[in-house]
Amino acid sequence: MFRLSVLPVLSVVLVSACSERVGTSGTLAPESIEPPIELEVLSTRSWLVTGGDALVEVRVTDDEGSLQPGDLRVELNGGDITSRFRQTSERAIQALLEILPEGDSELRARLSGISEAATLTITNWPNTGPIISGPQEQPFYCQTREFVTVAGELLGESTDRQCSVETRVDYVYWSDQDQEFKPYRVQFGGPPPFDLARINSRGGAIPYIVRVETGVVNRAVYEIAMLHNPEDGELSPWRRSDGWNGKLVYTHGGGCRGGWYQQGSRTGGVMRRGLFEQGYAVVSSSLNVFGQNCNDLLASETHIMVKERFIEHYGAPIYTIATGASGGSYQSHQTADNYPGVFDGVIVSASFPDVTSATVFTVADARLLHHFFEEISPGEFSREQQRAVSGFGSWASIANLSRGAARLDPIFDSDALPEDQGGEVNLDELRAVLYQPDQGGIRATVYDHTVNVYGEEPGTGIALRPLDNYGVQYGLGAFNAGLISARQFIDLNRGIGGYDRDMNHVFERHRADPLARRRAIETGRILYGGEGLAVTPVIDYRGYTDHAENGDIHMIVHQFSTRERLRRSNGGIGNHVMQVGGQWGFEPGRDDLAELFRQMDAWILRIQSDTSYLTPRQVVAANRPVGLTDACWDATGLDRVKIEEELSYGGDGRCDELYPAYPTPRHVAGAPLANDIVSCHLRPLNRDDYRQPFIEREWAELQVVFANGVCDWNRGDASGAQHQGSWLSFGPSPVNRVN
Repeated sequence: MFRLSVLPVLSVVLVSACSERVGTSGTLAPESIEPPIELEVLSTRSWLVTGGDALVEVRVTDDEGSLQPGDLRVELNGGDITSRFRQTSERAIQALLEILPEGDSELRARLSGISEAATLTITNWPNTGPIISGPQEQPFYCQTREFVTVAGELLGESTDRQCSVETRVDYVYWSDQDQEFKPYRVQFGGPPPFDLARINSRGGAIPYIVRVETGVVNRAVYEIAMLHNPEDGELSPWRRSDGWNGKLVYTHGGGCRGGWYQQGSRTGGVMRRGLFEQGYAVVSSSLNVFGQNCNDLLASETHIMVKERFIEHYGAPIYTIATGASGGSYQSHQTADNYPGVFDGVIVSASFPDVTSATVFTVADARLLHHFFEEISPGEFSREQQRAVSGFGSWASIANLSRGAARLDPIFDSDALPEDQGGEVNLDELRAVLYQPDQGGIRATVYDHTVNVYGEEPGTGIALRPLDNYGVQYGLGAFNAGLISARQFIDLNRGIGGYDRDMNHVFERHRADPLARRRAIETGRILYGGEGLAVTPVIDYRGYTDHAENGDIHMIVHQFSTRERLRRSNGGIGNHVMQVGGQWGFEPGRDDLAELFRQMDAWILRIQSDTSYLTPRQVVAANRPVGLTDACWDATGLDRVKIEEELSYGGDGRCDELYPAYPTPRHVAGAPLANDIVSCHLRPLNRDDYRQPFIEREWAELQVVFANGVCDWNRGDASGAQHQGSWLSFGPSPVNRVN
């Protein structure tokens, strides 16, 4: 006999900025004693199903029971669908539900002999999106005709305005003669190619053949790749490839500039030999390349939809690791935090916390400084003084990052210097319709690409901005260190100015729009770190570019900003590992990255098998492999030497000496290491803040420059906004809808 059991109650949380919350499991959540049955959508959250398909499971929760034929009756919208299910364990059955109608459907399961049924509402949305990112951007250019498949063929013209194509499957093999992937022609019973390599996978050598599925979801081209010999038969959630270890890696592409109004012609790359050798399946999409889509919310929505597609075709993975560099790190961090459960581990490099705060604050300030040094006050500051004011490890980073501010500037001017350029797009079609003042057009900026989050200025359609430099004392650290004079400090802060909405330099400082500032913080556009990321193992690795001769945006301080946010939100950093200077590859002798994947594998599996009574945060920290620590490599001698010590900003260890971290202009101005304050609280000037004296005339001038006060960084953001929770929606899904 089955015993009745009480299932967990689905938690409901109310917060000021958003509508009613629901939990994220997608399981039945009764408020009273119910039948001993759980219903779950395995492929995604039950309210975010797309494309009419859903992989579902029905489980009997009685520990002493087992399912027998005839025990369960399952209905969908009143129709009997029991025959679609197959038994997958003693107490569970699964089915891939297909052709679900758009909107709500009711899944109902009843045990024989028990009158009460368990129910679950499944909400289906179009495969073309959106589900949580709000109205889709227009214009939007399809690029399937430019997308080259792994077989070397063009994907072809899209079949509708949503950039759809027919899903295709290609096979390629690794040629041990030419050392490249080649198209594999399926000829059952025929001889294999003479140059077909073999690969060690899951303890044995198998033919090195890769199956790649290519299609479109959410207007994004996606690719799914795994080792599979077509002679072994078709794959399904219940028939998995012998070459797949059951684990998934989601890859990402970097960039940001030009990342809007387009589908994109490449993914983050799925043909990863080192990952195949470890048995992973690999997935990515064109909207998970930030150079094609610089919007982390849209990237998260695409993660959710592409992973759903993977699970419906191949089954739920044991775990999913997010990996990527630069813009790929934004996506990995923010989806893991804002949409817990999509990723189970994160391995990133050349990282930043997010695009909205650390990156944008830095490039915006760099352009202000470059303009001041070159146009407002040329010759007043030496190169070393300019570098000290910026904080950068390389003077050239001022101009380099000024060019990076093009992502904030809607106006393309062919006569402007590269450091002042804006309006960047990747397609000729878009260049013809770029914004010009008094003429309109598309605004190619981070803010306008994320207008669903930030809102728009009434009557103009221009996106609001979470960008502020009011009260910022540029060069404060350089002044207190005696590297610039009082006169230079005053002139700098009097003349640096700000930006108008078109990123023109103006005398006044710029101020954040209150709605955009609040939304950035509340909805996770500025990485919080205390939601899903708090219980996600993170490995952050990198090369070192702070001293790059031509400057570089990928400064090591940004990973310390991420770590500080984790420390502040969670009270510790037991889930965060940083390594610098390794040989980041998979091949023998340069396999430090391969080792990180092996360590992450062990870490996640230990977390999943932990049955202790520790809190989830404690479980992550307690199960980190002993050999996985902060580390750097000393390559100054004949042999590379690995140094294991905690990496810290401004520390005095050997790693800190080999790879020093330099501040950003905002850090030099006194901002906290986390660098997540949009608008600072203001306070009156205080002579005790300065380590060099001012004569009375200079002090009077400084009081005029900062008539309303200077930043009090210790009080946090002036908005008082706080992160409002996970699985937020900007529509059309009403669940957890942001007001």
